[in-house]
Amino acid sequence: MKVAVLRIGHRLVRDDRTTTHVALVARAFGSQKLYMTDVDDSIMRTIDVVCKRWGGGAPEFEIEIIDQWKNLISNWKKDHGKVVHLTMYGVNIDNSIHELRKETKLLVVVGAEKVPREVYDLADYNIAIGNQPHSEIAALAILLDRIFKGRQFRKHFASAALRIIPTAKGKRVEEISKS
Repeated sequence: MKVAVLRIGHRLVRDDRTTTHVALVARAFGSQKLYMTDVDDSIMRTIDVVCKRWGGGAPEFEIEIIDQWKNLISNWKKDHGKVVHLTMYGVNIDNSIHELRKETKLLVVVGAEKVPREVYDLADYNIAIGNQPHSEIAALAILLDRIFKGRQFRKHFASAALRIIPTAKGKRVEEISKS
């Protein structure tokens, strides 16, 4: 399944950390692409450094800055993809996950500021992780984990320079030699 994430909106300075974390979760939890509007260059630099060190740069994971999120959604749907909008007002994920897993191409919309009403209408699925206020970062992580059933954590990025060696205590990081 191909999954991309669309981050709509970005309040300068206020959302820098949140938008960066949306990008990190999208990359680590199995998305192939992140589309962003109104992004700060510092976020792009941070993600670029992460991808160089830990892998996942293009073509494994890409970020594209867009101007018109409506055009992206429209084109995504024309290309037979489905749009998932994460919102606490949506249908509980437990009631929709089996349908989502049947899809071959998903665009997951994650808002920053108040999401325009039009997104609710354009989405094929308005999905709630819970019907209480919560983090969009957590919602994205849970959705991607449910979609991929944890398989995304067995993925190894070919372009990685570093790899974590799991340990019960402490930290162990190994440099990957490129022979």
